Amino acid sequence: MTAKTMMHASRRGTRLMFALLFMIGFSISANAQEIRKLTADDYAEILQLYFRYPLTLDSGDGEAFADLFTEDGKFGANVTGREALVKFATREAGAVRHAPLTPLIVPSAEGATGVVTNLFIDVSQSPAVITRVSQYTDVLVKTPLGWRFKSRNNGIADLRDPKATTAQSLP
Repeated sequence: MTAKTMMHASRRGTRLMFALLFMIGFSISANAQEIRKLTADDYAEILQLYFRYPLTLDSGDGEAFADLFTEDGKFGANVTGREALVKFATREAGAVRHAPLTPLIVPSAEGATGVVTNLFIDVSQSPAVITRVSQYTDVLVKTPLGWRFKSRNNGIADLRDPKATTAQSLP
């Protein structure tokens, strides 16, 4: 091999190495950017979404309830899409109210995840009585219309186990 050939091979190897390093760096950079920080406005808007949820559900306003979700939004395993969400929430206002506690909101690659404990309160009794405690786990996304639930799953919350209602509950 001549010195000239070796120099060309060395340059090709160097270019290949830089191209490879660039691709690796770009890949790492892209992965690092997948989870962006939430702004104070994001948190405030997500909290408003959480606050509107029990009001719309308890009122029986199916259209307003469905507006809290993406078009393909899911509630639990069996309610998917706007039409199903409207049907699920449209009903006479009853004596049970949803009373969510403060949610934990965490940035994610898709937008954010959330977990919140919810109290079911029977207001037909005096004084009102907590009849059940549940826990929602949520996937939230920012849409052109603002933050929305992409999915919302509700399960029984075991308040006796403090680890069962922590950030480990997040999807």
